[in-house]
Amino acid sequence: MRRLIPLALPLALAGLVLAGCAVTAQPATTLSSASPSAAAESSVESRVQTTSDIDSTIPEAAAELLAANADGTVVNDDEWSIADAETITLAGATASSDSAGVTVDGSTITITAAGVYQLSGTLDGNVVVAAPDDAQVILVLDDATIASTSGSAIQVVTADDVAVNLAAGSTNTVTATSSADADASAAIYADSDLTVSGSGALTVTDSGNDGISATDDLAIIGGTITVDAADDALRGKDSLVVKDGTLTLTAGGDALKSDQTDDATQGYVWIVGGTIDGTATDDGIDAQTDAVITGGTLSLAAEGDGIHAETALAIAGGDVTISQSYEGLEAADIRIAGGTTRVTSSDDGVNASGNAASSSSGGMGGGMQDTGETLTISDGTLVVDAGGDGLDSNGSITMTGGDVTVYGPTAQNNGALDSNGGIDVSGGTLVAIGSSGMAESPDESSAQGWLAAAASGSAGSTVQITDAGGTVISSYTATKSFASVVFSASTITDGQSYTVSVDGTATSVTAGVAAAGGMGGGGMGGGRP
Repeated sequence: MRRLIPLALPLALAGLVLAGCAVTAQPATTLSSASPSAAAESSVESRVQTTSDIDSTIPEAAAELLAANADGTVVNDDEWSIADAETITLAGATASSDSAGVTVDGSTITITAAGVYQLSGTLDGNVVVAAPDDAQVILVLDDATIASTSGSAIQVVTADDVAVNLAAGSTNTVTATSSADADASAAIYADSDLTVSGSGALTVTDSGNDGISATDDLAIIGGTITVDAADDALRGKDSLVVKDGTLTLTAGGDALKSDQTDDATQGYVWIVGGTIDGTATDDGIDAQTDAVITGGTLSLAAEGDGIHAETALAIAGGDVTISQSYEGLEAADIRIAGGTTRVTSSDDGVNASGNAASSSSGGMGGGMQDTGETLTISDGTLVVDAGGDGLDSNGSITMTGGDVTVYGPTAQNNGALDSNGGIDVSGGTLVAIGSSGMAESPDESSAQGWLAAAASGSAGSTVQITDAGGTVISSYTATKSFASVVFSASTITDGQSYTVSVDGTATSVTAGVAAAGGMGGGGMGGGRP
């Protein structure tokens, strides 16, 4: 039976979320060619793994989200032994194996028992796992090439946990043409939990639908993996977790996706580590609930959103580059709590939107009323280059720490900063350089000092901020034309005089006073009472 870690834990222990599936009715059984039937009849233990095994220093902003989500499933490489492997030799249109847990019917190989199976050679056909519901099945790909012209190349019909392990030094290829209306709609498709592990290489191509897809949890914990899919590259319906590996993803849909709609604790994407280079026609990351990044290196280019989550999005570590997107980061609740994030977008760079009230109100930015969305920045480095609003919230923007640089729009109908519920800054460093028509400043009640200037320049211009004594506080190089500068740091004192210079042309400002011609502090026309 499945054992889950209780979710009611102190946040100090809130790393306990990347939990494994544990089938614990009986102790782990040694699988060998001598006893496949015994293995098939026994439950195989899949040890619970927690995030404390990975990183015990996850910031609270991310740990809180993870603690509220259901446990994911992972099969670690130390849970099984290659010494127990049954051999399956692929030979063109057929295959051979001495295992009692394997049947071969023409070009279809069916695995019917729990165990470890090592596949080598070339198969023009399909590998099907139809094992007992409590079975753990390990498929070790060791220089295996599997190509299917009739649906999935590897399909898990029944099993509890399945792992595709990439043998050290091996190069493996899986190719298929699946369809959206088929029972198995990916080159590698699991109607179960699925883990991809190992240190070998895997290239997956599906010209009809998804690359690698699981109806339950999908975990990537190793390997050099290249996926080229007509739709989504990686999809774990209940959850998608990437702990390690080098991933190159090309998707006609989303690069990484989780889309469980029936359970609010599932449908999340969690990037723990690894290196990901993703190109997507839709979103780079698309999560039905939460998208959480606590480590790893990502480089995403998307025609849709760089990272999209319906509920919450937290970046609390790692190195994230969104080199192309419509909107860079989008969710109703966005938390920047660590790491380094660079966003390039044709529309909003960071967009806190999506609450029911805002999505139904229509009009500019979902209406100008505060509909409860939140953008919170507490740590990390964020650099935004936006064609639309730089930082945008249909609710509030709160900054307590971190280092944020926004190169905002050139058009007058957007601003480098845009909120419906006000901007409160009490820590960190914020610079926002953009157009003047909709320019917005932090609230007058913000604990940290800020200044705003109607100062113009072009791409390559040097923006320099000095105090009354001529000491340079900060200096920036603009990436595009601009007409407004907003700056906040611990060195700024409300009521004091400062100078904002653009290529030597000086503008005198008083800290805490909005620039003329913009939106002022806290919303349209400085309209917050």
